[in-house]
Amino acid sequence: MRISPKLSVTFGFLVLLILGTGCTSVRPTVLPPLSPANRWAKEIGAFDAQDATNPPPRRPIVFTGSSSIRLWQDLPQDYPGLRVMNRGFGGSQLSDVQEHFERLILRYRPRQVVIYCGGNDLAAKKSVETVVADLKAVVNRIHRELPQTKVAFISIALNPARWEQRDAVRAANAAVAEFMAQDPRRQFIDVTTAMLGPDGQPKPDIFVADRLHMNRKGYELWVPLVRAALVK
Repeated sequence: MRISPKLSVTFGFLVLLILGTGCTSVRPTVLPPLSPANRWAKEIGAFDAQDATNPPPRRPIVFTGSSSIRLWQDLPQDYPGLRVMNRGFGGSQLSDVQEHFERLILRYRPRQVVIYCGGNDLAAKKSVETVVADLKAVVNRIHRELPQTKVAFISIALNPARWEQRDAVRAANAAVAEFMAQDPRRQFIDVTTAMLGPDGQPKPDIFVADRLHMNRKGYELWVPLVRAALVK
């Protein structure tokens, strides 16, 4: 039986469509480069370069926020098979995540966003109310533009270097936990409790020399707590 050219073209298109649907990577939306004057031009530019040479997975889990995300070097190994992406940039605040929302989150169309941020905000003397409002702005935009995307927030950690802001950290975490509980698409991940010793102080052996950032032992405390919240 001879197949007409028109039918052959249609069949070929369907094959390409099926194959395309099963692709494990996707080219993200290309955005114009940031102005060199932007504080985060170098860091965001590095993400652009990574995407150009190594296309991100389709519907990944995007981890974003400040240095505790950026320094999570074993993130893919900690969650094999879950298509996780690290888009952390050290020193950032929630207002920075808002500013670069399209580049950090939207263009990847993630199935889940995991955020760790807020400690630098409090260290910069922003109020608890401002931190919570900024997080709500990020989360609400995710819900508005990516309504099927889940969001998880990792609690702001208590650490020896910033022990004086512990009351603000606890207040912010409590307010964020309450907000995250109001929608089934959201989840609050409490890592703070696991990072404290029996005396209520941060465990000294889970931090590097600056007593602010975690060593591998600290991340090993996070791994199972975060895993329980990830979309499989």
